[in-house]
Amino acid sequence: MNFFDTNILIYALSGDDYRSDRAVESLSEGGIISAQVLSEFTNTVLKKMKRNWRDVEQALKRLELVVIDVVPLTRQTHASAVALARMHMLEWFDALILAAALDAGCERLITEDFQSGRKFGKLKIENPFV
Repeated sequence: MNFFDTNILIYALSGDDYRSDRAVESLSEGGIISAQVLSEFTNTVLKKMKRNWRDVEQALKRLELVVIDVVPLTRQTHASAVALARMHMLEWFDALILAAALDAGCERLITEDFQSGRKFGKLKIENPFV
């Protein structure tokens, strides 16, 4: 199962032909996101992409077609993120994404934020833009 980082969702809307096409291709396989990713996506579309609420709601409806599940941020996920951040010297929000993907039992984390090919247990990082 795939787990998508926020940046993949954002690139799907970006208008950058290469990145947008690669992001949409990755999303077409379906997968899981976390509540954190859903929140970051909403905020980024509103604030950085300067879209209105109608656009955000339409984008969220499109996401429902490819996102199989939205996993919550639990106390266990938070504790796992603390351990991962400390052990691997990760940025906090990256560690939360990684912990959510691991806790969800995903096999691939689709993102541009980690070294493509790197493994964390059974979870493999895949950067679709490499």
